[in-house]
Amino acid sequence: MTVLTWSDDRVEQLKKLWESGLSASQIAAELGSVTRNAVIGKVHRLGLSGRAKSPSSAAPRQRKARPAQQMMRVSRPVSRGNAALAHAFEVELEPDPIAYDNVVPMSQRLSLLELSEATCHWPVGDPSSPDFFFCGGKALPSLPYCAHHSRIAYQPAADRRRHPSKPTR
Repeated sequence: MTVLTWSDDRVEQLKKLWESGLSASQIAAELGSVTRNAVIGKVHRLGLSGRAKSPSSAAPRQRKARPAQQMMRVSRPVSRGNAALAHAFEVELEPDPIAYDNVVPMSQRLSLLELSEATCHWPVGDPSSPDFFFCGGKALPSLPYCAHHSRIAYQPAADRRRHPSKPTR
């Protein structure tokens, strides 16, 4: 394996190519016997930041106008946390009987050894803590969680990206 040292000439050439807007791959090819990652690392260590913007990247692209009939509005279910918002838009909320601020009754809490196919396997707390337990509620058929925890665990991908989940206790 050949170890390449950055001579002053190569560093100057790197700086000029970087400022002219070449990509790290293009600079690596121009310098020869150096990888793209080596170029990126050297640029970072030298603290080179601003680059000359190419005219094509400086101008924003025009977006295609889509006809209104292609767009479709879909109503979304509203959670308890958005009750005021739902009220403002006159949406009826269905109460969530299981979600009581993530508090699981003491009589329902189970240890790992007490779990069965009929009980909710949702972990609550830090597994290394003596207070750790599983929900223990009635699991939905063919699922490991109760209705409340199934709604948390099985969210559509679009909802997960839009609303990051809140940490549980």
